Amino acid sequence: MRKFYIIASLTLLSSCGAYYNQPVAPSTSRIGETTTESASLKNLPLPNEPIVVGVYNFKDQTGQYKSVENASTFSTAVPQGATTMLIKALEDSKWFTPIERENLSNLLNERNIIRSTRQEYTGDQSNKPNLPPLLYAGILLEGGIISYDTNIITGGYGARYFGVGGSTQYRQDRITIYLRAVSTSNGKILKTVYVSKTILSQAIDASLFKYVKFQRLLEVETGITKNEPIQLAIQNAIENAVESLIIEGVEDNLWSTAEGTVKNDSLVSTYNLRKQEEESTLLYNRTQANEVLKSGINVKGNAPIFNGDFTNKSFGFGGGFQYSHYLSPKLDIGLKGDYFYFRGGQDFYKEYMSGNVTLGYI
Repeated sequence: MRKFYIIASLTLLSSCGAYYNQPVAPSTSRIGETTTESASLKNLPLPNEPIVVGVYNFKDQTGQYKSVENASTFSTAVPQGATTMLIKALEDSKWFTPIERENLSNLLNERNIIRSTRQEYTGDQSNKPNLPPLLYAGILLEGGIISYDTNIITGGYGARYFGVGGSTQYRQDRITIYLRAVSTSNGKILKTVYVSKTILSQAIDASLFKYVKFQRLLEVETGITKNEPIQLAIQNAIENAVESLIIEGVEDNLWSTAEGTVKNDSLVSTYNLRKQEEESTLLYNRTQANEVLKSGINVKGNAPIFNGDFTNKSFGFGGGFQYSHYLSPKLDIGLKGDYFYFRGGQDFYKEYMSGNVTLGYI
């Protein structure tokens, strides 16, 4: 019992760093957090010339609402400020000059107010332009958040012994965004990138339910839940998408770094290595093999028992071996051998051995 307490305590100490840093007082506001992609985006080499881009609406296209048990809600599952996050990422990259297009009507109204006010107080009726012209975008950025998948993987473990125990649970969601660059001169889609990001939620709890003496019950419960903020997950995915768009545009000669061809090639080469690794990794972090296996080996073992009218029954032993050679991705030929024996009573003993040639088709 003492060993169990020690193991449970060590598990709690090693798994609950956030548990011992619980907020006990209000905190002041702070500058927004960065993500793992923020530094990489800001450290990109400078462009030959910043590109003027317009973003009208980078919106949530999932149409999902937060899931609430035994109730209905109109709160969306995904934050609705993705356009603002995208503009911030474009600014941080230093590769783009974003211009206001999301609330263009507000900008035009304000310019009309300025123009009419100046005419009224200066008496200028010549209708000459008294404001500099608006910038126009050479490229439009379109796309949005196209998927928010919940509970793509869930799990946990727990143990309880004589009223003492604990458990942990986890859940993983997934968000997906698409970002495309469109030429305003001819409407051609220049480049499309696709990025996904998982969102992790974890919970851990421990409890004690024990009679310490007669009619004296001790009950203790504690726990903590840690959820990755969806806003930071979206920000991470958008920053990754902007970086990918920049480098893939360099690869397709849509734009260039200020340092020229050598830097372009180095940037694209590093990115392609990362891209190849990530594209070979399937969902749930399963690595996809590039080579086709030509041979396969299967080994098995068993312990049979004879179901007969014997008072003394004991387990036997058996095993098998199979070798397969793939003639094509769907056709294989192989050799298979099996052996086992079992016994019963005092004198009964039987053994079997077999060999086969197999032909398989998937």
